[in-house]
Amino acid sequence: MTVDELLAEARRAARGGDWTAAADAYVRAAVEGSREGADGAVAVAPRLRDLADGGRADAAALLAGILLEYCEDAALPTAAEYARRAADAGDPAGLRTYGYLLLEGRGVAPDRARAAGLLRAAADAGDAYAAFNLAQLILGDGAGDTAPDRDRAAARAEALRLLEGAALHGVVPAGAVLGDRLSDEDRDDEALHWYLRAAEQGHTGAMYAAACRYRDGLGTAPDAVQAIRWYFAMCAHGDGDGIHDAIAMARHGLVSADGIREAGALAGDPSSAEALIDVVFGPDAAA
Repeated sequence: MTVDELLAEARRAARGGDWTAAADAYVRAAVEGSREGADGAVAVAPRLRDLADGGRADAAALLAGILLEYCEDAALPTAAEYARRAADAGDPAGLRTYGYLLLEGRGVAPDRARAAGLLRAAADAGDAYAAFNLAQLILGDGAGDTAPDRDRAAARAEALRLLEGAALHGVVPAGAVLGDRLSDEDRDDEALHWYLRAAEQGHTGAMYAAACRYRDGLGTAPDAVQAIRWYFAMCAHGDGDGIHDAIAMARHGLVSADGIREAGALAGDPSSAEALIDVVFGPDAAA
């Protein structure tokens, strides 16, 4: 759904008094960068609190997430309390949120071992963000660096499985992290697959990784058009770092003006293509 659709859904739910549905839609809009979504989530928080105090674990989990993400740090102990209630009731989002708070020591004393258990329980219940967080926890711990080789390999394999599952269920950064880990293992064709998946979903870091792999022929044959396409896509998403790489490729004769135009068309950004052609080849080559 688009942000506008999510906001419309949130307003309809609020008018009907379905506060959990309204909060969920507002939060999803906020995740997409909507200020109205964040403000709406905070506005319905008192309604969620009433439901949570009445025993609704889903409302407690939503409230905890809103307090964590969109309120001042003074709200963290309250967020932790409602996350704990939701976790104690077995709510997957509550398990994940309370696990995160325990892991980071936000609003509650840190407890890494308990955090890992909660994240695993949430991941086992199908929470894709918990799977992503658990994978990062495993990898951040060195995937069992002090364990025997077979145990380290098993830990890394589990982390990769968790990342793949999270990416397949819509956690966009998981695809980029999975690409990084596969690249570390020289599994370049698989890495490119996951970078492209994340890039197509708007992750600019994955766009840059995909572009560089097309430029250098890692996991694929070199393809200057595809490389510059993803550098342009980065720019269209507000990240101009890739344009310097595109200029360097053109100046080194790795792509023609026609190739740049093709890349601009693929990226949906023909104006950037013409600007690059003007910079590198001069105005006579511009369309």
